[in-house]
Amino acid sequence: MRKSAWMAAVMLTCSGTAISRAEQPRPSIAATMPTAPDATANPALWPAAKSPSSFSTPKDEARISAIIARMTLEQKVGQLIQADTSAITPEDLVQYPLGSILAGGNSGPFGDERANAATWDKLVSAFHDASRKSGAGIPVLFGVDAVHGHSNLPGATIFPHNIGLGAARDPALIQRIGAATAAEIAGTGIDWTFAPTLAVPQDLRWGRSYEGYAADPALVAAYGKAMVMGLQGKLVAGKPVNGSRVAATAKHFLADGGTADGKDQGDAKISESELIAKHAMGYPAAINAGALTVMASFSTWNGAKNHGNKSLLTDVLKDRMGFAGLVVGDWNGHGQIPGCTVTDCPAAINAGLDLFMAPDSWKLLFANTLREAREGVIPAARIDDAVRRILRVKLKLGMMDAKPVQRSNHVMVGAAPHLALAREAVAKSLVLLKNDGGVLPLRPGANVLVTGVGADNMAMQAGGWTITWQGTDTTAADFPNGQTIGQAIATQVVAAGGKASVSNDGTFATKPDVAIVVLGERPYAEFQGDVPDIAFRATAEEENLIARLKAQGTKIVTVFLSGRPMFANKLINQSDAFVAAWLPGTQGAGVADVLVARANGKPLRDFTGKLPFAWPDDAQSPVVKPAFPAGYGISYARSAKAPKLNEDPRMDLAAAASTDNFFVRGNVPAPWHLGMDGAITVRSVDLSAQEDARQFTWNADGVLSIEGSPVNLMRQLDGGFVLLLDWRIDRTVVGPVKVSFGDATLDIGDLVRAAPVGTTTQMRIPLRCFHDAGANLAAVGAPLRLTAPAGFTATLRNAKVESSGISIPCPPIHQK
Repeated sequence: MRKSAWMAAVMLTCSGTAISRAEQPRPSIAATMPTAPDATANPALWPAAKSPSSFSTPKDEARISAIIARMTLEQKVGQLIQADTSAITPEDLVQYPLGSILAGGNSGPFGDERANAATWDKLVSAFHDASRKSGAGIPVLFGVDAVHGHSNLPGATIFPHNIGLGAARDPALIQRIGAATAAEIAGTGIDWTFAPTLAVPQDLRWGRSYEGYAADPALVAAYGKAMVMGLQGKLVAGKPVNGSRVAATAKHFLADGGTADGKDQGDAKISESELIAKHAMGYPAAINAGALTVMASFSTWNGAKNHGNKSLLTDVLKDRMGFAGLVVGDWNGHGQIPGCTVTDCPAAINAGLDLFMAPDSWKLLFANTLREAREGVIPAARIDDAVRRILRVKLKLGMMDAKPVQRSNHVMVGAAPHLALAREAVAKSLVLLKNDGGVLPLRPGANVLVTGVGADNMAMQAGGWTITWQGTDTTAADFPNGQTIGQAIATQVVAAGGKASVSNDGTFATKPDVAIVVLGERPYAEFQGDVPDIAFRATAEEENLIARLKAQGTKIVTVFLSGRPMFANKLINQSDAFVAAWLPGTQGAGVADVLVARANGKPLRDFTGKLPFAWPDDAQSPVVKPAFPAGYGISYARSAKAPKLNEDPRMDLAAAASTDNFFVRGNVPAPWHLGMDGAITVRSVDLSAQEDARQFTWNADGVLSIEGSPVNLMRQLDGGFVLLLDWRIDRTVVGPVKVSFGDATLDIGDLVRAAPVGTTTQMRIPLRCFHDAGANLAAVGAPLRLTAPAGFTATLRNAKVESSGISIPCPPIHQK
C-alpha cells in the first residue's frame, strides 16, 4: 500500500473488532484433554431433552449417508471449518472445501460496514455458488450475529437488546420478534443467526449482561423456546425450513453468565447442581423446540474450557439432551484449550465440537486437522458424525436440493410491520421505578425539554452489536426509519398541543415545565463492556445539568439507557420520575408512546415492564442488597412513592480503573501515572469541554510516558485491538516522532505531518504492529511513550486501547 493510503487508513475514525492474529501451528499435545473431577458432568443429573423427529427423517439420514460415502477426507475435514469473510474469498473454496462462512461483528460485505441488503445477498450468493461448484458440491452455511434484529445492516429493524425483552415478560412477543428477525436475515440471503443467547447473568459487571434475558432460568427457558420457534418456525418432517426462516443457535453452552467476577471468557467456579439449575435450563427448551445449532462457550467450568469438555459437549448435550444438530465453536475459542492453538486442536473435535469457528486461522487449521484425521488422532467415526450433523442442518434448511430454498427477499428488511413490532417491544420493555407527583405521563400542552447525552444519540439507545461489534459509531443516518428518543418525544409532545425542544446541553429559550434527561452507558459489547463495579459515573457536565434544572424548579424525568441495572441512586433521588429504558433500539417512538399523553390526556400505552434483574443498592456485584427486587415495576395504574435511596457505593470506586484507558479527558487514571522529562512543558486546555485535554510542548528532545504495573493485553491483541490517540497536532516537526507501546517503538512522524494542524485527529495503531516489532503484550508496563524533537506540540485528550473494524497498516518500526 502506498504511504498516503496507509496514513489515511490509520487516521480513519471507526470502531469494532478486527480479525484476530493467527498463530503458527505447533504439534498437537493431546487429542482429548483430561478433565478434572469437578469439571466432569454426570449426565444422569441433567434434564433430558430430544431434538424433534421432524429434524431428520430416516430418508434424510439415508441421503446424508450416501453423500458422506462419496466424500473425500479433504471434503469431510473442510466441512468442519468456518472462516470469516474478511479472511477468505469465494475463489478459495475451490481448493479449500469449507463447510461454513461467517461475517463477524465488523465484517461487512466487501469491506463495507454500511452495505445494503442487495450487497449482502451478493456476497452470500458468491460463497454459496462457489461452494456448490467445488468439492462435493455441498453449499456453505453462512452465519451472522443478528442478536437484536438483523443488526449488522443499516435500515434493518433493531429490537431492544435481550435484557429489555426480558423486562417485557412476554414469550409470544419474543416469538413474533424471532419471526420478523428471521425474515430480515433471510431477506439478505443469509441462512443462520448466532442467536438466541440463553445466558443467565449472575454478575452484572459482565459486559454481555444485556444479552441475557433475565436472572430467572424459567423465563430464559420460555424465551429460548419462543425465539427458536420464531427464527426457524416449527420443523416439519420431510420439509425444509421455509425461505423466510433461518437456523437458530442456542448459545453459549455453558455458564457464560456465571463466570467469577463477571469476567468475559472467565471461569464459572460452581457446583454441578448450580450449573444445571441456573445455567442449563434454556437448552432443553431450545432443543425440544428444534434448535438446529448450539454454540460452545468461550468460558470455563471449574478450570476446564467448555470447547474441550467432552462430558458437557457429548455426554450431556448430545446424549442426555438428545441434540441432533451441529455444535459450533466461538471465535477461535478452540485455541484456548490447553495444548491447542487456533491452527491446531484435535481435542475440540474429539470433545464434541463439530464446526470450528476459525475466522482467520482456517487455512492452517484445515491442514493440521486433515493431517490428524489421516493419522487417526481424530477418529474417522468422529469426523463422520460431525459431517453428518452439519449436513443435517443444511438439508433441513433446504440448501441441498437441486432447487435450493431461496432466501433473498430484500423488501423484508425494515418492513413496516417489523418496525411496528419493534415499537411495541420498546414500550413493553420500559420499567418505571419512580413517578413521584405524577410527573408522568407528560400532560397535553406541556413545555418539555429533552436533554442529556442520550437525547438524540442513536448509538446509545441501540447499544453494542449494532452495525459494528461495539456499536460506538452508529448514527441516526444508519436507520432512517427509526427515531431517537428525543426526536420521538418532541414529535408526540407537539402533536398533543405542547412545546418541545431537544438540546443535549440543556439550553432552552423558554423555561420548561418538565425536562426529560436521557443519560446512561455508552455503547459496548463483549470484553470492552466488562467493568470493575456497577456504579453509574455521571460526568461533571451531566451532574451540572441536573443541578441547574433542579435549581430552576424544573421537574426531572430521567430516562436511563443501560445494558444492566446500575447503582444510580443519587440520580434516582434527584429525579421526579425514573425510567429504566435499557437499550431500546431504533424505535424511540416506543418510549414516547408510554411517556407522553395524547390530546385526550392518556398515553398510548401504560408501563408494563418488570425488572429482569434486581436493581442494586450499591456499586457491588453480584447484587446482594437490591434497591428494587427483580420483578419490580410500577405503572400509572399501580403507582407507589419511591423511598429515598442509599447514595453510598459501599466500595472504593477510585481503586477500580480500567487497564484499557491510559489518558482520559486530560487525566491519567489509576493504576497509571504520567512521566515527563524536563524538556516538556504542559498546560490544561479546553478541547471540547472545560479542561478536557492537556497540551504538551517539547522545548528540547524529550520523552512523555504513561507507566504503571504491567498488565496482560494478549486478549486485546487477539481481538484485533488498536492504540487510539485522540489528539490535536498543534505544531509539527521534521524528523521522527516515536510512539512506544511496551518495549516496541514505531515511527509515526509521517502520520503526524500528514495530520491537519489545529484539528482534532483520532489516530489508530494496531497492537499487532507493536507485537510484530517485539513488544511483549503479556506484560505491558508502559502503554504509551511519545518521543519527539524540540518544537513538537500536541494536545492529548484520550489515549486508550479499543477495538477497530478496519484493516490498518503498520507505521514503520523505528530503526535505532
